[in-house]
Amino acid sequence: MFWTGWPWQRVIILFAGMAFLLIGLQVTLFHYRQNFRNWTMWVPVAASPALGLLLLAAGFYNVPAMRTILLVLLSIGALAGVGGFVLHFEGVGERVDGYRLNNFLVGPPITLPLMVTAISLLGLIALYWRW
Repeated sequence: MFWTGWPWQRVIILFAGMAFLLIGLQVTLFHYRQNFRNWTMWVPVAASPALGLLLLAAGFYNVPAMRTILLVLLSIGALAGVGGFVLHFEGVGERVDGYRLNNFLVGPPITLPLMVTAISLLGLIALYWRW
């Protein structure tokens, strides 16, 4: 609906949807391993698959209402990824010996929240880029 063929925007939207589903799986495993010590750990566990499914649906049904919803949710996702980076960076510092290389290797992955930001921005570009 409202798609003609497979323009690059549609491919990127579908890619972003799959990426969010996979990121959601990885985030769930990491946060489960930490026993969900903080309530904020539930946010990406719930939001990533929901956003992934919504993006996949948008890849097949490109309707204006869904684009508006995605604009809001992807913008929130981009900001939430930055917030997650800050929380993960602080989490590394809370480990024994603080900000040492080993703690960056075994502590919270500081780049995973930035992947949420990057995929969110990629989705926004695909939704609203005009030549």
